Amino acid sequence: MFKRINPTFINTVCWAHRHTNDVRVRFAPSPTGFLHLGGLRTALYNFLFAKSNGGKFILRIEDTDQSRVVHGAAEQLQKDLNWAGIYIDEGPRLGGQYGPYIQSQRLKSYKEHVEELLTKNVAYRCFCTNRRLDLLRVEALRTRQIPKYDNRCQYLTEEDVNKKLKENVPFCIRFKLTPGVQTFDDLIYGSISYDVGLNEGDPVIFKSDGFPTYHFANVVDDHLMKISHVLRGVEWQISTTKHIMLYRSFNWEAPVYGHLPLLINPDGTKLSKRQGDIQISHYRESGILPQALINFITHSGGGFDKDQERFLKPKIYTMDELANQFDVKNINTHSGKLMPERLPEFNRLELERHLKTEEESMVLVSKMENIIKNKFSFSVSDNSLNLDREYIKSTLIWASNRINRLDDLVSNKLAFLWVSPIYSEKIDANELTVIQKFRSRLEEQQNFTKDDLKLFLKEFSEENNFQFSNLTQLLRSILSGLKEGPSVAEMIEILGKENTLLRLQTYINKYDT
Repeated sequence: MFKRINPTFINTVCWAHRHTNDVRVRFAPSPTGFLHLGGLRTALYNFLFAKSNGGKFILRIEDTDQSRVVHGAAEQLQKDLNWAGIYIDEGPRLGGQYGPYIQSQRLKSYKEHVEELLTKNVAYRCFCTNRRLDLLRVEALRTRQIPKYDNRCQYLTEEDVNKKLKENVPFCIRFKLTPGVQTFDDLIYGSISYDVGLNEGDPVIFKSDGFPTYHFANVVDDHLMKISHVLRGVEWQISTTKHIMLYRSFNWEAPVYGHLPLLINPDGTKLSKRQGDIQISHYRESGILPQALINFITHSGGGFDKDQERFLKPKIYTMDELANQFDVKNINTHSGKLMPERLPEFNRLELERHLKTEEESMVLVSKMENIIKNKFSFSVSDNSLNLDREYIKSTLIWASNRINRLDDLVSNKLAFLWVSPIYSEKIDANELTVIQKFRSRLEEQQNFTKDDLKLFLKEFSEENNFQFSNLTQLLRSILSGLKEGPSVAEMIEILGKENTLLRLQTYINKYDT
């Protein structure tokens, strides 16, 4: 039975281990799909743990289940981590002292280690067919028992084994579980006890195809790569006693384990790889900035000193700030519910943060320039687009508290910022005269703040006996082609004097015949 004995107890030895200079953690995904929020959270917490303890963050690709490997997934996963600002110290691309970092390239090591267990008689060859295993499962379900292997091949004689080997009977290799309750200390959940033998038969550690199973390769690699702490999803907690038994069979010291609670959807359901809207590519392509997504994740599930402040008043934190706040013992033991309504707010805060430094604001300007071109180049030439970098920057500053994504700035209501409207409506001579006068007066205007322009518009309306609402409606149409939108004073302020005068003159030229 799986039992959580004490959720607050943390073994002091574990915490002493944590403060050494040998902290090494790993993120070890299987390339069976693309990175989603749950995987990103696991990678992030390992990265922050290493960063806050002066340790190393290792990426290992666990591709021993070759039948499920998705082409290109491993490469994309590394790109997604880099995009999110999670940088590895050792891994497939960088290499390192304990490589290779792709399990399918480590088969020789696994074979050597499984032979060691066979020699020690703590593992054995299993010749049971899939048909027999299926029958065991069906019978267990019929009698309302826990479906598990009956360990039959553990009791084969040496003569029986040799006979089957000579006959080339296919086999896998199983590990002998230690009977009874096993206990370990979880950094997050406290003391955990579980009788794995009561619920499972001896597990397969080496498959008939010559590849190790997750459980075996995971343990061997963690030891050889000198992993000191394992932070992984709570769904693996039930396997930890089994892994610790494997460590003992080699006379190795097991790492310190901590299991992260589930991230769940707002409706309480589990995240699934089949959900396209939780893949990292979805957020990237939707205009979400990396650090906004990182803060969104850390907002669910705890682990930070200022959780209460973060909940009451969302604030964007840099990776360094998150590392300084991060503490495993602050991670909640209950599932973390995502709050999608907070993500746009985090993205807006991250846009504002970028605009506070010249270097990062120029990165946004470049992104915005590409967005504008992609949105409008099919309908107008690049030469007619307003792509002046200083203008783009000033527009971003103006819009920083109005938008949540850069893409919002190319919406239909704000397209006027980049593209001059096309004039088709007829006007009377009186309106044209008013616009000609307005342009002349505006050219003399020195102050172009919104408040000064509001006052200027009112004064001009009164002086020329032209109704104020009619004036603003006409100007809005000329400057943006819209019937609704920002106030005319705001439009003039953000377009700037030069652009505003140019649009007014273009309008005058069209109708002054």
